[in-house]
Amino acid sequence: MGLVETAGLGAAVSLVFFAVVWAISVRVKNYGFLDVAFSYGLLVLLPVYWAVGGAPWERKALFGVAGILWSVRLGTYILRRVVRHHPVEDVRYEKLRASWPGPWRFLVFFEIQALLVVVFSLPFLFSAFNPEARLGWVELAGVALAFFALGGEALADAQMARFKADPANRGQVCEAGLWRYSRHPNYFFESLVWWGFFLGALGSAHGVWTVVCPLLMTHFLCRVTGIPLTEEYALRSKGEAYRRYQRTTSAFVPWFRKEDTPESKVHEP
Repeated sequence: MGLVETAGLGAAVSLVFFAVVWAISVRVKNYGFLDVAFSYGLLVLLPVYWAVGGAPWERKALFGVAGILWSVRLGTYILRRVVRHHPVEDVRYEKLRASWPGPWRFLVFFEIQALLVVVFSLPFLFSAFNPEARLGWVELAGVALAFFALGGEALADAQMARFKADPANRGQVCEAGLWRYSRHPNYFFESLVWWGFFLGALGSAHGVWTVVCPLLMTHFLCRVTGIPLTEEYALRSKGEAYRRYQRTTSAFVPWFRKEDTPESKVHEP
């Protein structure tokens, strides 16, 4: 089976997996499980690529471990969050319910996400078909960057979880650890993970096309469902405290804090 046929097989597997998750979501009345499926989707596709691709086991292991760690860590983190809040549904899906009565439009939405997962799996697909016996330096550097970013994202999530676990912090803004230097360090490191996967994929044929993965992920995080929705909710729940945080702290890339001055309030958008 060639590269194109394997991609088609992966798409079929992904479509079935997301259809099953859709059916479960309809049953339990919580479409938040779509986020869980998106993260676990890579875990579902990797065995398909391993079974078909003819790359040496060292390459499969290198990319496989990185992909599994990303998928299991993020998927489990989101699953715990969805289960903890159930039956309360994420506000994004509450809004969609108002526009999309009935489950069938959601099925289409789920299946679009299934195909998007296939796009994000391309670095692993291409590496699984790379027959080179030796790992190249660009592959090692890319996966090393991904591992570093995975650690940064896990640290940011742990710091936020520790902050929220303290009842004294209810209604307060987390400015501990990485959150002192970025309002969204978890999103920054998530984007960096995919830049690492892209860099690693450059060692394989067609790998340059996987640049779509970090570009899409960064766009989603910065412009669509990441920062805009998170900050909208934070402003509603924390008010002026979060506005001050916005004035002093980088939105995405961790950086030194600015002083909160009267001038910064005047020029606040």
